[in-house]
Amino acid sequence: MSTELRQVVREKYGQAATRAASGQKGNCCGTGSLDCGDPITRDLYDAVTASTLPEEAVLASLGCGNPTALAELHEGEVVLDLGSGGGIDVLLSARRVGSTGRAYGLDMTDEMLALARENASRAGAENVEFLKGEIESIPLPDDSVDVIISNCVINLSGDKRQVLKEAFRVLKPGGRFAVSDVVVRGEVPDEVRRSAELWIGCVAGALEEREFERLLAEVGFEGTEIEPTRTYDLADARSMLEEAGLDADEVANNVAGRFMAAFVRARKPDAAADRNAATSCCGPNCCS
Repeated sequence: MSTELRQVVREKYGQAATRAASGQKGNCCGTGSLDCGDPITRDLYDAVTASTLPEEAVLASLGCGNPTALAELHEGEVVLDLGSGGGIDVLLSARRVGSTGRAYGLDMTDEMLALARENASRAGAENVEFLKGEIESIPLPDDSVDVIISNCVINLSGDKRQVLKEAFRVLKPGGRFAVSDVVVRGEVPDEVRRSAELWIGCVAGALEEREFERLLAEVGFEGTEIEPTRTYDLADARSMLEEAGLDADEVANNVAGRFMAAFVRARKPDAAADRNAATSCCGPNCCS
């Protein structure tokens, strides 16, 4: 991500944190009318879940999915949320991994970090820690995390390969990558890709589906699955284009149906498990 774009993103999400701290709902993974009232971001967290968290954590949720509902978290695991914002997914993860586990949140925005730490204090969460840093350079050691989650943040990075490489590095062998993000199917008009406002809205920076799979494989992941959870329709496309100041009539038909919120899963190979599987084979092709 360029220095200029990183600063724009930092300012945008800093403002969202300030709004949430004052009791206002921030825009979700979209601009203007594509806020949390939009179908792609509405009801990501059910009423029961939301009612058990600090209101500010819910208000600061800017994602396009609910990775904690889809990732299988277990007692005692270590979880890392890339771009943790107000901390909603970290707090939910902390509950699932229990007192013997730990949940980390990583964010580059001071306002979001302050809000997340306050939310953790209000929730009485003792097994959480919020770290300041960029997702292209995760401030954790190698092989230290069981599960990586993220909610509509990886698309904001200008160097997604580096993000995935870092995710692979900090995951333990056998660790899981389980993120919600916006993914593209097919080509996208250059006007959309060039729009910083749409980039911040989790649209213009989204990876193409096959490219996402390729990058995950390049850095070492296996077992990749991309599961669509919702696709932008023509009305969604027209709304986001108009908010970004683009010619909706000219571009909308080339955008509709090509962006989708999706759950992306992959796994870091477990060398020991692979060796055990190989030595346990007793078929005609693997026994001496």
